[in-house]
Amino acid sequence: MPVYGGTGSGNPLPPGHPGERRCVMVRNVVRGLSLAVLLTAAVTAYPHAADSQGVVNCAERSQVIELLTRQYEEKQAAVGQINPQAVMELYAADGGSWTLIVTDVSGRSCVVLAGKSWEQVVQVGPKA
Repeated sequence: MPVYGGTGSGNPLPPGHPGERRCVMVRNVVRGLSLAVLLTAAVTAYPHAADSQGVVNCAERSQVIELLTRQYEEKQAAVGQINPQAVMELYAADGGSWTLIVTDVSGRSCVVLAGKSWEQVVQVGPKA
């Protein structure tokens, strides 16, 4: 059986096949849902992880943002309210590094997650 879509593309359909676009959409939805589950789990667990390890990963928001900008060249890529007391922000750099922080109403920000290989996903749909 021929493999379409190039090496490692994971697309079993030949180019131009009517179902090819749906495969891309399904893949993007799965990635988005996976990210949402991961972020929810991380945000729920973050206060306990830092306390139990004795790691200080929190500071005033302005200090955290300045560090992310200066040291990693990261800029705000997304923001969302977790609850009335906290906001989640995602910072990412063109080079692929990314950091997820949570800021409370007092202005204290904590680094929840950080990683490499950040990729902005372009949504495929009727308005695209």
